[in-house]
Parts: sequence; C-alpha cells; structure tokens
Amino acid sequence: MRGAVAVEFALLAVPLITLLLGIAEFGHAFYEYNTIVKSVRDAARLLSAYDPTDTTDYPMAQAKCLVAYGTPDCSGPPLVQGLTVDQVVVCDQVNTAGCNGQFKNVQTNPAAETINLVQVKVTGYQYAQITGFFNLGGLIFGDISCVMRQVL
Repeated sequence: MRGAVAVEFALLAVPLITLLLGIAEFGHAFYEYNTIVKSVRDAARLLSAYDPTDTTDYPMAQAKCLVAYGTPDCSGPPLVQGLTVDQVVVCDQVNTAGCNGQFKNVQTNPAAETINLVQVKVTGYQYAQITGFFNLGGLIFGDISCVMRQVL
C-alpha cells in the first residue's frame, strides 16, 4: 500500500510542476511586457512637452534612456534583461528613421491647426525565460508603442 501512494504522487507531481512553472513563466513575461509599456509611456510623456524642431533642447537621448534604464542618464541596470537603447525608436515630425510616416503633421482640416504627434516604441525585444523548462523558441515581443500629442 505504501508504494501505491508514491506512484500516485509521481503521476500527479509531473503535471502539477509543469503547471506551476508555466504560471511562473507567464507571470514573468507579463511583468516584463508591463514594465516596458510603462517606460515607453513615460518617455512619450516626456517628449510630448518639447518641440522636436528645437535640436538643442529636445531630450531624445534622455527619453531612450528612460525606456531602457528607467533613468534619463542611462545609469543602473536595464529595467528588463536584454533591453537596450538601440531597440527604442522615436517618431515625430523631425525624426522619421524607423517610422512608417504617419506621425508627421497630421491635419484633419487644412484650415485647422497642425497636430504633431510623438511615438515611442520598442522593437525586437526578445523575452528572456526564467526557467529552461519551456522551449519558447526565442519569443520576441511585438512592437510596444505609445503615441501622444506634442504640445508646441
């Protein structure tokens, strides 16, 4: 009888451990995604208060550091493992490299005022697994972005 309990435990332990590790992995992925979303929003909020045509005062480098490190001077460790400043793209009326062009001088009515938008996005972020149990095959998050109106 004592051996039957050990066999039953072995049969139930494998799916329960798999379920537990899956929950932990999904929770960690959600945490990393949410952290990037919040940092992208903070950077877009920072840039929305500046004029992109003012090249001396426009804090693009600080915004990129804010996304990757959580600080405007790139000090400290990255917010999430593997995130770099090179993965951050800023799109506005002046900076269009890596953009699809829809963020330049949006006008709904030619007689109306021009609306300038700024988009901050993270592209190509590869999720770093916390367990080696699941083979996610180098899961790469889709573009994580935030668009805000620039106040000029």
